[in-house]
Amino acid sequence: MTDFLDEKKREIRSRMDELKPLVDEYRRLQDAHDALDGVAATGRSGGGRRAAGPKRPGDAAGNGTSRGRGRPKGSGTRAKEALQLVKDRPGITIPEIAESMDIKQNYLYRVMPDLEKDGLVRKEGRGWHPLEAA
Repeated sequence: MTDFLDEKKREIRSRMDELKPLVDEYRRLQDAHDALDGVAATGRSGGGRRAAGPKRPGDAAGNGTSRGRGRPKGSGTRAKEALQLVKDRPGITIPEIAESMDIKQNYLYRVMPDLEKDGLVRKEGRGWHPLEAA
């Protein structure tokens, strides 16, 4: 029985090793897709900004100590707009915020937890509520 389990574990690990590059590529493509959605949603046309790509060894953003160039995550006008919606409609859900802002939900699933970490909102169930200090 132990031999069978060890063999199956090896087979699973081997297949996981085969799939890892594809998963990594998927994540890079998802990030690029999300970045392009953000550009289209704001009405910008490239504007000279470099497209996000895979991190290179030695990049400041790739070493885990710094986010690199650009503004801090969640500090843009869309994060402020989402925060205002939470203040105006306590208990609002991410799908409702996305619909009100006419954007995709995936952006908010990244930004709202950052607003929560900053002490501006709190999550109760599926809804978001402003903190008194907000």
